Amino acid sequence: MKISLGAEALAIPSPVWVVGSYGSNEQPNIMVVAWGAICCTTPPCISISVKKTRATYANIMDHGAFTISVPSRDHLVETDFAGMVSGITADKFSASGLTAAHSTVVNAPYVQDFPLILECQLLHMLDIGSHTQFIGQILDVKADEHTLGENGLPCAQKIDPLIGSACERAYYALGEYLEETRLLGGSLLEPQLEEEND
Repeated sequence: MKISLGAEALAIPSPVWVVGSYGSNEQPNIMVVAWGAICCTTPPCISISVKKTRATYANIMDHGAFTISVPSRDHLVETDFAGMVSGITADKFSASGLTAAHSTVVNAPYVQDFPLILECQLLHMLDIGSHTQFIGQILDVKADEHTLGENGLPCAQKIDPLIGSACERAYYALGEYLEETRLLGGSLLEPQLEEEND
């Protein structure tokens, strides 16, 4: 029997992404977001939702850019720290021991230590309520070479990303590989399949 939980901002799992931005004094900052997803294929875009009270909100508004660094489970402690401390009061890079790298394509920093990076130019924003949704056009993706699969693209098992359960305030690791999506009807690849069939 299903039990009604009411209207909740609840989806499981959620990503654990570290968003990089510059402050007004060009201080590199990071925050952890769980509300985010790829939202367009052409142009390639990703969305994140951020509260107006966060330093990252003002940073993205001022600079028109952000990065997403995808941490592996090896950086659970540093990632959790970045999500618990405010960039208004702390230099999160120095305090966590993570390395800030300056993107060469957008005006934002990323976490050099993490295996997958998306560099995004702000394309649209939408004030939704408690959060503002930022849609960034992905101008470049950077990946550690050892994380690439046979097709030359990032492999989830090799990245070993953290995933989240926001309602539990908990982190999980990626589960076992099951099957290639094309063999299951291609539901995750529908946009790509549509393009191939056009």
